[in-house]
Amino acid sequence: MSPRAPVPPPAARPPSASDDVDRAVAVLRAGGLVALPTETVYGLGADAANELAVRRIFAVKGRPSTHPLIVHLSGAGALESWATAVPEGARRLAEAFWPGPLTLVLLRTARASDAVTGGQPTVALRVPAHPLALEVLARLGGGVAAPSANRFGGVSPTSAEHVRADLGPEVDFVLDGGPCAVGVESSIVDFSSGSPALLRPGGVSREALERVLGVLVPTRSEGGPRAPGTLPSHYAPRAGLVLAPREALAARAAALAASGRRVAVLGQLDGLPAGVVAYPVPEDAVGFARELYATLRAIDEAGFDVIVAAPPPPEGLGLAVRDRLERAAAPRKSGGG
Repeated sequence: MSPRAPVPPPAARPPSASDDVDRAVAVLRAGGLVALPTETVYGLGADAANELAVRRIFAVKGRPSTHPLIVHLSGAGALESWATAVPEGARRLAEAFWPGPLTLVLLRTARASDAVTGGQPTVALRVPAHPLALEVLARLGGGVAAPSANRFGGVSPTSAEHVRADLGPEVDFVLDGGPCAVGVESSIVDFSSGSPALLRPGGVSREALERVLGVLVPTRSEGGPRAPGTLPSHYAPRAGLVLAPREALAARAAALAASGRRVAVLGQLDGLPAGVVAYPVPEDAVGFARELYATLRAIDEAGFDVIVAAPPPPEGLGLAVRDRLERAAAPRKSGGG
């Protein structure tokens, strides 16, 4: 009888989504940083109850410690443990848009540390609409403080590859949930003074907020709490960004190219001069928002000096896209802004 052939060891089982969630929860509980997928952008998450872990977020991003973070929750049932008072309007928005791209700013309880809130009496809260993020949050049993998973002031990441390119080994684990469906950050609505105010336009349109509340929601740029992503210069690619009306894009691109710079145009446009490259984005605001950050990153990777773009009309999700483009085009302070 011939000897039995040796039995090969079993093939390594590819990691499943459940395995990845297990690892993400374990890293968070151990005080590590996890890049979490959400429907808006990828977040750089830490256990919101672990102050040392939260402070590491600021170090990794190069983010000022006075700039508050958003605490991500598994559901609206956790609101009372983080907020001292939840106005009826805030509850109505949570019911209508959670899970989803909406952040509520409310007066905080002692559970929200100064490290999370930037020393303010308010806390920013949201429930993300991504199944992997929700599973991590439910398993963790607490909140995850998470800004975007990129260097402070730069273009937000909408894929796991973007996170790895920006932060590399400084993130303990990247939970890959595929590309982000919305592509721009959440809308931030402040209720800390009682009546609602829009601090940052985002994935829920102003029109949708007003339909649910039955009142106008004004924009507040000064006099309220500090909020994530509201500095004058933010969301900026390495290339310079110049804004112009659509009818003036070709002429502006030609003038910049004539000065010897490599020019890209954000959007499809005919009649561009030689050497100027168009990077198409969807013309509808929802598609524009979804593709915005990935397209800006692709232009940067190609080594262009300047990007010329036409902001969309400020209706629906176009308001959020316009806001991001205007902040990306704003004058930049030395050191990243």
